[in-house]
Amino acid sequence: MKVLFIGDIVGSIGRDAVAKYLPRLKKKYAVDVVIANGENAAAGRGITRNIYNDLLQMGVDVITMGNHTWDNKDIFEFIDDADYLIRPANFSKDAPGRGMVQIEKNGVTLSVINLHGRVFLPPHEDPFAMADELVAEAKKISPLVFVDFHAEATSEKIALGWHLDGRASVVVGTHTHVQTADARIYPGGTAYITDVGMTGPYDEILGMIKESVIYKFQTNMPSRFEVPKKGREVLSGFFVEIDDKTGKAIRQERIYINEDYPFKG
Repeated sequence: MKVLFIGDIVGSIGRDAVAKYLPRLKKKYAVDVVIANGENAAAGRGITRNIYNDLLQMGVDVITMGNHTWDNKDIFEFIDDADYLIRPANFSKDAPGRGMVQIEKNGVTLSVINLHGRVFLPPHEDPFAMADELVAEAKKISPLVFVDFHAEATSEKIALGWHLDGRASVVVGTHTHVQTADARIYPGGTAYITDVGMTGPYDEILGMIKESVIYKFQTNMPSRFEVPKKGREVLSGFFVEIDDKTGKAIRQERIYINEDYPFKG
């Protein structure tokens, strides 16, 4: 199975980048399943029902979330009915939605799990224990398991990657919006990258209008961070090919597309 993961989609520029490049990426890599992190898709704050449906129409198969899951209140109206939208599994047991989903393509089933880190972020339940529980459950169905670990600290993400080596097919980090250069396949067969990066405004700061962020750093005064509606785009992604029988990663490749690093078909 060939899987493409698209890093945190930020605002309309990010959504437009997905619409622009996803058909080309699917053709280039002969992609079977597309997963995208959509927690910033609605102007940087959560996701709406319409955006969820739009991303599915574009060709995204599963949408993961993170610390901005509940920012747009529209999500409470549809998350329990959204078959291919998952939020971090280690959120409160009282939280609506679910943290794992299965998707079948060409007779092969892939489990997708969403987890949330605890270092420099709100203290949710233990992601390592939840990973153990859900990966074991997933592997009863199929050896193919994909984990999106939405976390701040590099060390916490690397730790989970090693913790799941040989059990998960892929562990990707999301949240920081900056792609890391450490993509690899661990000895046990788990493809890993600390952070896939962001899909959204290229000339801003983590997707937010740069002047507001610079002002905040200069003055330490309150500043409203907003996502621009116009500007150049960047698409960050991670491609992995997984052995259908063993669930181990065969190859991996970082994807980074913008005007400085144009798409090559």
